[in-house]
Amino acid sequence: MPYSHIKPQLEGIKLRISQASEQSGRRPEDVKLVAVCKTFPPEAVLEAYNAGQRMFGENRVQEMFSKAGILPPDIEWHLIGHLQGNKAVNAVRTAKMIHAVDSEDLIARINRIALASGNKQEILLEINISGEESKFGLGNEAQIMKCAEAALKSTNVELRGLMTMAPYEAPEIELRKIFSGLRELRNKIETAYSARLPELSMGMSGDYEAAIAEGATIVRIGTAIFGKRTKNAN
Repeated sequence: MPYSHIKPQLEGIKLRISQASEQSGRRPEDVKLVAVCKTFPPEAVLEAYNAGQRMFGENRVQEMFSKAGILPPDIEWHLIGHLQGNKAVNAVRTAKMIHAVDSEDLIARINRIALASGNKQEILLEINISGEESKFGLGNEAQIMKCAEAALKSTNVELRGLMTMAPYEAPEIELRKIFSGLRELRNKIETAYSARLPELSMGMSGDYEAAIAEGATIVRIGTAIFGKRTKNAN
C-alpha cells in the first residue's frame, strides 16, 4: 500500500508527544495532535483516520472543504494556513478551529458569517513572535491586544488562544525563546481581559518537542506522519 507508512509513523509521533509531555511534567492528554494533510489525497487521510487520528489540518480552504465532503463526518478540521477574507465562508462551514486569524477585519468577517449560520467559530490569533518578514501574523503588541479585545467582544467568535510558527531549523535556544514568548503573551492577554485562553498552537515536525516543553496544547505535524509533500495542492 502506498500509505502503509502512515500508521507506524503516527504511532511513533504519539509516543514521542507522550514522552515529551511527561518529561515536562505535563499530562500527555493535554497535548492535541493535528495531523497536517495538505497536498495529500483523501486516501492518505483515511490511513491516519483508520489508525485512530481524528484531528486534521489544512492550509487551504478549498482543499479542506473538498476533503471534508468525502471523508468521515467525525473528522475535526483545523484551518492552519493564512485565511483570505473571500474564503471565510467555506472556512467557517468546515473548520472546527481557524488557527491563523491576524486582523480585526477578519475577526469581524468570521463573526458575521458565524452569526448568520447560527454557530460560534473557534479561532486562534496568529502571532509572528520571531519577526520574520516572510511570515503572516500579528507582531505589534498594541495590535495584538486590540485584536484580542475585538475577538473577545464578538458574539459568534470564541477566542481560544494563540498560534505561532518558529523559523525552520532554528537552534533549540531560539525555539524555546519563541515558544515561551507565545505562552507569556497569552498570559498577558488573559490578565488584561480577565479571559481564559487555553490553547497554544505551536510546534511542527521539527520542533514540537521544544514546543511541548514550553506549554504547547496543540502541535501541527505533517511531514513526520505523511512523508514529504507532493508539489501541487488541490
